[in-house]
Amino acid sequence: AVLKKRLVKLVVNFLFYFRTDEAEPIGALLLEHCRITKEEENVFSISFFEEPERKYCFECATEEQCQEWVEALKRASYEFLRRSLIFYRNEIQKMTGKDPLEQYGISEEARFQLGAHRP
Repeated sequence: AVLKKRLVKLVVNFLFYFRTDEAEPIGALLLEHCRITKEEENVFSISFFEEPERKYCFECATEEQCQEWVEALKRASYEFLRRSLIFYRNEIQKMTGKDPLEQYGISEEARFQLGAHRP
């Protein structure tokens, strides 16, 4: 429960964290199977479903900044991106009558089907 000042950088579904005086990250969190929760006005946390005791808290300069981080982190997981791809794929198919993934040869892949579950 020690408060440390860190810089963070979101890259796809990894949240890298840095010491303020170093260019190389000291660690990274894979944002999968986790819960992003707004705790207080300027504070949010990341906890992991498989390890509930593993919880990271982050304090932002403003409430607006905190809300932006929460929203960005919730959109960063592979599962969110997969669901978004399925949604937009279906919308395009409704509008055009064509599967937009067909040209890439991945039209029938289960991971891009509605209701498909990964093992």
